Amino acid sequence: MRTATLGPVERGEALARMAERELDILVVGGGVVGAGTALDAATRGLATGLVEARDWAAGTSSRSSKLIHGGLRYLEMLDFALVREALKERGLLLGRLAPHLVKPVPFLYPLQHRGWERFYAGSGVALYDAMSVSSGHGRGLPVHRHLTRTQALRVAPCLRKDALVGALQYYDAQMDDARYVTTLVRTAAAYGADVANRARVVGFLREGERVVGARVRDVEQGGEFEIRARQIVNATGVWTDDTQKLIAERGQFHVRASKGIHLVVPKDRVHSTTGLILRTEKSVLFVIPWGRHWIIGTTDTDWDLDKAHPAASSADIDYLLEHVNSVLSVPLTRDDVQGVYAGLRPLLAGESDATSKLSREHTVAHPVPGLVVVAGGKYTTYRVMAKDAVDEAVHGLSQKVADCVTEDVPLVGAEGYHALWNGRARIAARAGLHVARVEHLLNRYGSMADEVLDLIATDPVLADPLTGAEDYLRAEVVYAASHEGARHLDDVLTRRTRISIETFDRGTRCAREAAELMAPVLGWDAVQVGKEVEHYEKRVEAERESQLQPDDQTADAARLGAPDVQPI
Repeated sequence: MRTATLGPVERGEALARMAERELDILVVGGGVVGAGTALDAATRGLATGLVEARDWAAGTSSRSSKLIHGGLRYLEMLDFALVREALKERGLLLGRLAPHLVKPVPFLYPLQHRGWERFYAGSGVALYDAMSVSSGHGRGLPVHRHLTRTQALRVAPCLRKDALVGALQYYDAQMDDARYVTTLVRTAAAYGADVANRARVVGFLREGERVVGARVRDVEQGGEFEIRARQIVNATGVWTDDTQKLIAERGQFHVRASKGIHLVVPKDRVHSTTGLILRTEKSVLFVIPWGRHWIIGTTDTDWDLDKAHPAASSADIDYLLEHVNSVLSVPLTRDDVQGVYAGLRPLLAGESDATSKLSREHTVAHPVPGLVVVAGGKYTTYRVMAKDAVDEAVHGLSQKVADCVTEDVPLVGAEGYHALWNGRARIAARAGLHVARVEHLLNRYGSMADEVLDLIATDPVLADPLTGAEDYLRAEVVYAASHEGARHLDDVLTRRTRISIETFDRGTRCAREAAELMAPVLGWDAVQVGKEVEHYEKRVEAERESQLQPDDQTADAARLGAPDVQPI
């Protein structure tokens, strides 16, 4: 297996190789579906390329609720097939594919009505557990349990006594979505895929009716080049329609964007040992454990403004606070909010005016010869979407291609994770770190934590925590640039780490230190370091300003006040 390193040298080599030969499959879009498609194609023995216009997971795939779940609310919609499929994938991710990244998480569902609600909700959760077990991959999580009000308040003292008459507790799973995508991309590269971020498709190559390649602009180094491929997969999520326009062809379906925002608050603001799930008039609301924080979300509203930087308005934030405070004994205020982020769900457009009613199932189409489009779906079922996209592309290759094998391909870092976890005390002693630091590294990098520890062994100063973001080591910033494809400061503070939403200053305090750590790896001079820091500070300022605005239009205008950083 080749290296899974995504450093600047590897990026340049990958772009050169893609321009030199005809690929079997070129995937456009570096979110979870695109990355999964590249891994699926590469592990079938196909010559595969993957290009992303911005950073890995820069769009929807870094701004989700960070849950791997079957979707309890889809049971209520009687979408049993989708739930069963998602529960199988949840089990695979927890037990085989990514145990270092995907972890169980408990949720409490408060009951507000006696009798019928316990029977109704309890039947749904019981079916959820039964479908999980019947999938063959659901035995790793505890089954649900019924709680009295006293028992519920014991595990979640934050709840108002008059907000519930009892509760149900069940389990799902969670992950760091952006980290998961980066690991997926690295796995694809390890199996032979050529991958490059900051490489934007600006047009498609045609021979008659057939699409035979793409024109790609290197956003970092400048210049355009052609990548020829026998099949191209458009996996650009909410940008699906925009990508289709590059071939001047109307798509067979349309993707509609739904905005969901999330708040991040410190752990001590909500006294609970379990996550919460609450019903709202439009959807459901989660309070999700997130390390030393809670993630509260989400909203579900139509969005037709800037797709690259969806903005959270003051109204969005008030909506979430109002609904979560309806059950909390100590209400949250704006001052409790450390971070805010907004993302866009790619929903298949239908007849419903409400985005919460649009389908989360995915669709694969072959609108013109040489081009496959995959859209819709949900994060949890990305592997199934990828399989279906490659299956469709294979029809146009006119050759025998192996079946999908990704059900049995662990992500890089998964192999040996459990053994390393069991020996974490010895690793900590050998590295001179507290065992809590080693646990943190193992749950972010799995067995590749050794590579981070190697950086520390070479330069012991990298064992120090980042100033103003002490949950992360300085070595992790260097590693993000040298091994994980981070090209800019924003990539590190927003996606390789979660400093931008986990600190009250949103990462501005550690921005210069982080940029200076990245500089030697990426060849930055003092001017570029200053430019990176200035851009990040302006981005944070623009986001804060947008979150004071009353509606989507004014919030969007405020957020666009900070332009994207450009390399010198």
